[in-house]
Amino acid sequence: MINEELRMTNFKLRPSRNLSLSFLLILFSWFSFAQVTSTIDSTSIKIGELITYHIQVETDSTKLVVFPEGQTFSPLEMIESYDVDTIKNNDKFNLIKKYGLTQFDSGKYTIPQQKIIVGDKTFFTDSVQVEVRNIEIDTTKGLYDIKPIIAVQKAGSNWWIYVLLALLIIGAIAFLLYWFIWRKKPLTEAEQIALLPPYDRAKLALKELDETHYLEHQNMKDYYSELTFIIRKYLDEKVYDRALESTTDELIKRLTLLKEGNQVDLSKEDIKSLENILKRADLVKFAKSAPDIELAKIDRDTIDIEIDHVKEALPEPTEEEKLLDAKYREEQERKKKRKKVWITVAISVFLLLATITGFSIKYGFDYVKDTIIGHDTKELLEGNWVTSAYGFPPITISTPKVLKRTTPKLPEEMAQQIEMTQFGYGSLMDRFQIQLATSKIKNFGEGENKIDIEKAIDSELKLFENAGAQNIIIKREKFVTPNGAEGLKVYGTMDSPVLGTDKLEKGKYVVLGFTAENVVQEVMIFHRENDVYAEKILERILNSIELKKAEG
Repeated sequence: MINEELRMTNFKLRPSRNLSLSFLLILFSWFSFAQVTSTIDSTSIKIGELITYHIQVETDSTKLVVFPEGQTFSPLEMIESYDVDTIKNNDKFNLIKKYGLTQFDSGKYTIPQQKIIVGDKTFFTDSVQVEVRNIEIDTTKGLYDIKPIIAVQKAGSNWWIYVLLALLIIGAIAFLLYWFIWRKKPLTEAEQIALLPPYDRAKLALKELDETHYLEHQNMKDYYSELTFIIRKYLDEKVYDRALESTTDELIKRLTLLKEGNQVDLSKEDIKSLENILKRADLVKFAKSAPDIELAKIDRDTIDIEIDHVKEALPEPTEEEKLLDAKYREEQERKKKRKKVWITVAISVFLLLATITGFSIKYGFDYVKDTIIGHDTKELLEGNWVTSAYGFPPITISTPKVLKRTTPKLPEEMAQQIEMTQFGYGSLMDRFQIQLATSKIKNFGEGENKIDIEKAIDSELKLFENAGAQNIIIKREKFVTPNGAEGLKVYGTMDSPVLGTDKLEKGKYVVLGFTAENVVQEVMIFHRENDVYAEKILERILNSIELKKAEG
């Protein structure tokens, strides 16, 4: 379409501008990667008849195409959105998206432009006018009875997405807790050595000393320091628990006392050998003595032998000592497990409180509390709302739930004068109620006075009193629906009874009244005071009300 308009304009431009315009057309052909067209299979339908709206996009495979979603075809209603059909055309693809549209009121309607995104470019379709015709009824063949009420399956919600997301988050947190806290991590080399018995650790330390280069570099100080540390450490763990901090004289004296007390079966030669090596080490470390390398090797072998002698000299642990040792290890394991449990609980509580705090900051604490614990009107507000027309003349209204037809109990005298249809949800005892009533006065002559809507609403308020409401405060003001119908709004507060108790609870009410010839139409909404969700429900309902007069 754009190229055609440019070609028509070319004939009116001067030759110099024709050349420039041709150059722009070439550039346009270079940078135009997509072509968007729309069609509709019919521009004239009957009420409720389905028409198909097509959107076709020609582009290459590298571009992301986003088609319209939701009710973007208003005033027509989208009944179904079909899957995208793909047709390959040489080096490009034709993407065809279809929508099923309809309308249940007669008239002429315009389908607005639809927005399509191709890559980083935005395209709009042309608007299309559609005529919706009334269905002609052949009354000569008779009329059928009204169809009975059929239960409609409740529309599904996306609750499973939130459940799946919550499970994924909980699973991720559980995995992290297991991986970093509960999982048995592979031991490092140092940890594995630390778990060895003292004798094995001492022997391993001697082998590691052999692998050093202290003797090659004549580093006697470090060599003797490690050598004496090995024997002192072993003695500290198995014989005398202050062997590491004792001087040589103190340690040898202690070993002698233990021998004399028959607590360690060491020979005098063993104690003397240890004393000689420890004193030689003291001279190397503190007096800078430099013994022969061969002597250092002999001292190493002597320490190796003395470690064996100390092990042999130690008495075998009794069954009681073994039991105490086993109990000690079990207690240590319990402490570790208890520590892991406390860490897990602390992290879980912290994450829970952090999540609640974050959502409370963003949405408010009351909203978070009501989401976790539950709140009746919050669930109504966030549920799947229903827009429908009730009664005749019809009142179109959006409500959280479908309003069910109820049979009003009218006195016999009133029933002879009024024909009433009534729809509702909830009750005054439920602390949330929606009532919609259409009353047609029989035998209403042309010469009679206009219906007094205030008196009609006052009779509605008496129903509150009959249900146990007290202290009803009444305010009145003019009300205009979104489609321009004028009526009366009566609103205020009342004390309503609480179900199952003798208590009263503060509530708010709104009653809307409309008149048309011999018809009175009323909408009544009641909810608890200080219920923010009910206030939003009320506002949404009031903004959705539309009235249509009966034809003829």
